Formats: sequence, structure tokens, C-alpha cells
Amino acid sequence: MSWLRRVPGLGDPPLLGLMILMTGLGIAMIYSAGQVEVRSIATGIWVRQSAWFLVAAVAFIVMSRLPLRFLEWLAPWLYGLSLGLLVLVLFIGTGPQGSWLELGPGRLQPAEVAKLGTILMLARLLSGREQEFRGLSQLVKPVAIVLVPFALVLLQPDLGSAIIFGVILIAALFWVGVPLIKIFLLISPAFSLLLGFNWIVWGIWFLIVAAFLYVHRPFILESVSVILANFAAGALTLRLWNSLAEYQQDRLLVFMNPEVDPQGSGWHLIQSKVAIGSGGLFGQGFASGPQKRLAFLPEQHTDFIFSVVGEELGFLGVLFFLVLFALLLWRILRIATDSSDDFGSTITFCLFGVLFAHLVVNLGMTVGLLPITGLPLPLISYGGSFLLLLYAGFGTIQRVASEP
Repeated sequence: MSWLRRVPGLGDPPLLGLMILMTGLGIAMIYSAGQVEVRSIATGIWVRQSAWFLVAAVAFIVMSRLPLRFLEWLAPWLYGLSLGLLVLVLFIGTGPQGSWLELGPGRLQPAEVAKLGTILMLARLLSGREQEFRGLSQLVKPVAIVLVPFALVLLQPDLGSAIIFGVILIAALFWVGVPLIKIFLLISPAFSLLLGFNWIVWGIWFLIVAAFLYVHRPFILESVSVILANFAAGALTLRLWNSLAEYQQDRLLVFMNPEVDPQGSGWHLIQSKVAIGSGGLFGQGFASGPQKRLAFLPEQHTDFIFSVVGEELGFLGVLFFLVLFALLLWRILRIATDSSDDFGSTITFCLFGVLFAHLVVNLGMTVGLLPITGLPLPLISYGGSFLLLLYAGFGTIQRVASEP
């Protein structure tokens, strides 16, 4: 495979092989998800995914041939375009959540474009810094860059995609050397927001934050800001809860106890567990899963494609997929660590964070360890916009690997 390294923009052939293999497996599982007794939206959806794969392949080729310095120049323009699309989708968006823009024969999810635009913009801002991060005030700009698309996506509302923007921020700050204590203090209000439902739990969390402030001893203004932000976040918990769509509230309640609504919101999780558990060691056979074929398993081609893998391919099949994901993440992380270009390595690590977050959240929600947030399984779930983002990101990573 040494000759592949001489192809312009192709710096890591094993990564290319992994992504194509996993995309092919994903299309096969999407085909299987459509093999049901009663025709549904999943029937024949693998053809659309194949078409998106061709579009994504073009994006991969284009991005792999763009020099990093050109991408650095392009970052503000792509970021601005993505924000414009996020604003536009609030007015003319289609789909269950109004998260898509109709583009002739297909639909584009602007949140996926915004993820790449935000990553490039953060990498441009944070890479090449020589001065040490001393205070939280130095993080205002990167937080603002992420906060704008985060808020616009949350307004759709798309809680799952909004969470990914937080992951992108944490990944970028960690990679450029922001001390972990500062990252902890920066994101502490988010935990106060989550824990504000129980004032005892929130009080314990607040004491932990106060202890970190006492030991770390940041500037007084920063300490006061962190304390006030945690107070405000805790006080806003109930208001945020009331602002969530009813289906989002149901998903969080069902996460705590699926039996609360076994015929409604709890149905997804219960059937997902049954499907995965019924797979055993070797599975029910490709395209032969009874839970899927009888339409007991909802969203089997998107959010719960992993449940189809577990039911039809069993533990060994699940293990095989997890090994492939581990290899994919390892190759990306290795490229990030080996790159001498700060801009390129930051982009690569942020994409690593996006992939890892999607993987953990999707697997966690299918087995009941995390709430259902609607995040697809990378390269396996149906989703043209997400596949386009991944291949554009993979193209950029290949460019990073090919440049000295």
C-alpha cells in the first residue's frame, strides 16, 4: 500500500480502508434494517445512503486536496455560512424537528455543516498560541464561537447535536493546552444545570466547585463569575425543563425508568434491550432479526441501528464493530499526535472528539446507560448529512497526515 501514500492528499491509507469498510458495513446494516414484514420508511433507504456515499466521496476528495493554509483562510467563511444556514432552518426547516433544509432530491442538516465550520474556526483561533492560558477571560472568544451555533441548534430544538458543540469546545481547549482545572471551572455551570432538579445533589456539587476554587485560587473576578454562573444555572434548571419539547422530557423520564411509559416513550429502550439481548453469541442471522422484522424496534435504520447489529450478528458481531471503531479512533488520534501543524492537529483531535462522543452516546442510549438523544452511530446509521460531515472531516484528516 506504499503507492497509496503518493496519491496527493492521502496520508493514511489504513484510515481510508477503515472508513470505506465501515461505510459498506453500514449500508449493509441499513439494508437489513429495511427488511421488515410491513413496508416502512426504512424499506429501500439503503439506496439513498449509497447515493449520499457518492456525494460524501466527492467531499472527501475535495477536502483532502485543499492545503491547510487555505482551510485556515476559509474557516471564517465556512463558519459564517453555517450560522446563516442555522438561522435559515429556523424559518423554513422541515422534518419532525424542523432541522433540515430541502435541497431538491435530498435534505441537508445545517447542524452538521456547523460542526465542521465551528471546528475550523476554533482551530484557527486557538492554534499557534505561544502565551500560556492564565485566566478564564482568555477563553471568552472560543466560548462565544461555540455558543452561537449551540444556541441556534438548541432552538430547533436538537438537544443531541447541541451537546456535540460542547464536546468540540472541550476537545479543542484540551488539545491546545488549557489546564484541566480551567476547563472544569468553565463547564461547571452545565453540571449545575443538570443537577438543579435536586437541591441536595446540587448543593454537594456546589461545594465541590467551591473546593476547587479554594485550592486553585484563580483571580477574584473569575471566582465570583464561576460561583454566580453555577447559582444561575441551578436556578434555571426548572425553566429549562419547561422549555424542552414534550418528547425530550419523555426521553429523560424514560431514561430513569422505562416502565413509566412502556407503550409510549419507553417502547424504544425496552425493545432495543430485547433486540440486543436476543442476539446471543452468534445472532439471529443477517436480515433475520424478529424484533426488527415485526417492526417492534423503532428507528431501526437511524438511532437504533446498533440494536439491529446486536440482534442479527450477536455478541461476536458487536465485538467486531467495536474493534473497527477502536482502530478508526486510534488512527485519527495518531495523526493528531504526529502532526507538527497546530491548526491541522487541532482539527483532527476535535473530529476525534465528535466521533467518540457520537459512539459513546449512541451505544449508551441503546442499552439504557444514557438518555435517548437521537445521535446517529458514525458510518453505520442512516444519515446523509452526517456522512457528508464525516467524509469531509476524513478528507481534512488525510490532508493533515500528508503534510509534513
